[in-house]
Amino acid sequence: MRIGSIFTTSAGILTSRIFGFIRDLLMASVLGANIYSDIFFVAFKLPNLFRRMFAEGAFVQSFMPTFIASRHRSVFAVVILMRFFLFLMAASLVVTLFAEPVTRFIAIGFSDEAVRAAAPLVAINFYYLDLIFLVTFLSALLQFREHFATTAFATALLNVSMITALLLFRHDEPDRIVYALSWAVLVGGALQLVAHLWRVRTMKLDRLLVGGLYYIRKKKEAVSDDIHRFSRAFFPSVLGNSTAQLSSFIDTWLASFLVSGSISYLFYANRLFQLPLALFATAASTALFPTISKHLKHEREKEAIEQTRRVFWLLVALLGGASAIALILSDGIVALLFERGAFDAHDRIQTATVLRMYIAGLLPFGISKLFSLWLYARHRQGEAAKIAAKSLGVNIVFSLILIGPMAAPGLALASSISGWTLLFWTLKAVGRELFLDIMRAKQILPAFVFILLCAVVSWGLKRLLYGYL
Repeated sequence: MRIGSIFTTSAGILTSRIFGFIRDLLMASVLGANIYSDIFFVAFKLPNLFRRMFAEGAFVQSFMPTFIASRHRSVFAVVILMRFFLFLMAASLVVTLFAEPVTRFIAIGFSDEAVRAAAPLVAINFYYLDLIFLVTFLSALLQFREHFATTAFATALLNVSMITALLLFRHDEPDRIVYALSWAVLVGGALQLVAHLWRVRTMKLDRLLVGGLYYIRKKKEAVSDDIHRFSRAFFPSVLGNSTAQLSSFIDTWLASFLVSGSISYLFYANRLFQLPLALFATAASTALFPTISKHLKHEREKEAIEQTRRVFWLLVALLGGASAIALILSDGIVALLFERGAFDAHDRIQTATVLRMYIAGLLPFGISKLFSLWLYARHRQGEAAKIAAKSLGVNIVFSLILIGPMAAPGLALASSISGWTLLFWTLKAVGRELFLDIMRAKQILPAFVFILLCAVVSWGLKRLLYGYL
């Protein structure tokens, strides 16, 4: 694994997030923070939750070690592809048929009128999951060849599609705008799929899939052990790698009981929180995981530790610096990005407060992603799932405690508290010796100097801006 792979992935994610912020800026201006924006965010929440589970962890981290070890990779890959896609298509049809009960479950505090308005949008948005699974499957094959750029940059296509819809329908009624956004989600997913199909074809990985289809009847039994190993790993991985996403989903669920706009405050703040998490932690874990898996498969633990050590201190510096900047400049960041049109000063204050609560959990969630790679590479997905379940339980308990006195910021703070418990239990699982070995590095001083520098510069910038005000 080269550090360059991390920055290639980060550059792609940054490109996507820039378009994403343009999308959010337009959405805040066109829709504001009200019942219409809440309805769309609820509709997009379920497929987006599963997208993050697939694309940022559970599938790839279960598929990759088994794929590397399999003696019949092509057949194994095709069997997994067919089973997952057929299941997701069936799930999409169920959501279409029972859209209102599903909507009532994910936004339990919504009125009957709001549920009826949101249900068709939930059904439309859910089909994005079928498309994004195909994208994730193809990206796993590309990652095996240590190619990350296509997946990283293609994510921007979703945001480009939604921006186009906002520009075309910005003068329409809010109910028409949210429908246009929902169809734009599907268009964005289709564009991502086309980009991956093209790259798979140019790298001649399509031959692997064709070979798998050709031999599937003859060798399906030969990969039964591989399928069983993957199945045992995948479902625990869904929980083990998705704590931050599930925490955000719980936030939305509980926020439906709060005043109108609370779901939107959490969405906008979580978008800002997810930027450095994706840009640094997700990019690093995506680039590092194939290398760690190959090293551990061939019993090269020293090489795996050295790779992890380099990435660990880079993450500490980047996530720590981002936390300092966001905590000090939260009001200014939200004002710069969102405060215009229907998004007013009250919305900015509420969103900035929620953001500060989320940012308190940035470092633990990011570092947990890095160390959890060792659990997944060693086929300890069940242990990772237990850790995630305990962390999620902490999140639920503190959410119920803090929602009353703190409202939406309390939900975000509960998520951060669960992040710190996730880090503690993850480090305990991977072993004190491994953690201390990684901690012993020359990069410790530069990392903390960088964090301090970010804090000082942010504080000075804030003083300068207040001086002009």
